[in-house]
Amino acid sequence: MRIGIVLLPQQRWAHARERWERAEDYGFDHAWTYDHLAWRSLADEPWFATVPLLAAAAGVTERIRLGTWVASPNYRHPVPFAKDVMGLDDVSGGRLLLGVGAGGTGFDAEVLGPPVTPRVRAERLEEFVDLLDELLTHPVTERTGRHFEAHGARMIPGCVQRPRVPFVVAANGPRAMRVAARFGQGWATVGPSLDADVLEGLSPARAQEEWWRGLAPLVERFEAAARDAGRDPAGIERYLNIDAAPVFSLESYAVLEEGVRRAAELGFTDVVVHWPRPEGVYAGREEVLEEVAARLPELRDV
Repeated sequence: MRIGIVLLPQQRWAHARERWERAEDYGFDHAWTYDHLAWRSLADEPWFATVPLLAAAAGVTERIRLGTWVASPNYRHPVPFAKDVMGLDDVSGGRLLLGVGAGGTGFDAEVLGPPVTPRVRAERLEEFVDLLDELLTHPVTERTGRHFEAHGARMIPGCVQRPRVPFVVAANGPRAMRVAARFGQGWATVGPSLDADVLEGLSPARAQEEWWRGLAPLVERFEAAARDAGRDPAGIERYLNIDAAPVFSLESYAVLEEGVRRAAELGFTDVVVHWPRPEGVYAGREEVLEEVAARLPELRDV
């Protein structure tokens, strides 16, 4: 099991730098940041751009893999974004992981114009990933699609990683799972969405159990999508955002240990946690993070 960590892009680099360095020193396998213009309850708090942040992180680290959690066509166009991806792969020495997804219905979905339907979001994701794949594996691309175009788009000299950077495709629904099965070196999920009426009256422990119970069918559906695409499901890495569960993973070492064990039993190869914040979403204590870091070898063998 590999363990990754998300660092939200909320601090100025003078302060954020130390955290990215610590993520590597702690021994995490990969470090990510959200690719949004603003995000949910933090929309009116400081929030910095993804690409320059990852470029800066690449400059102060040497080993840890770096990634987007996750980029989407909500405000990204494949052509200029492919240039960014190629550049990040270069400055990181081939350590970039490209997390991609359909995008949600929050701020990013409306900042450039009216939001689109779930069906159109799924269509855009498929075309977005397909075009990114072509751009990052060909020196020149010519394409006219329903949502995106590329005319004489040049990507020279290409990625350090060959044939391109690995795609980690976030998918819960059937159409996005087909995209993950077709293009993904990895599949990422936030697990099941629990209805408020399901959660009402449940203790945190019971809510957590409901989440894990709902995760198993998602895994089965992804494995079926992989087989339908002619791929061995075991050959696709699986990333679990374990902090989408009702109980924050770094509430204690024991919570994370149990989560890693259960994720491994479901076939996940990677678990992703979040750097604790002082309050609000992902609120927790850095003392727990330090304990987790000290015991990462144990977690990998759970």
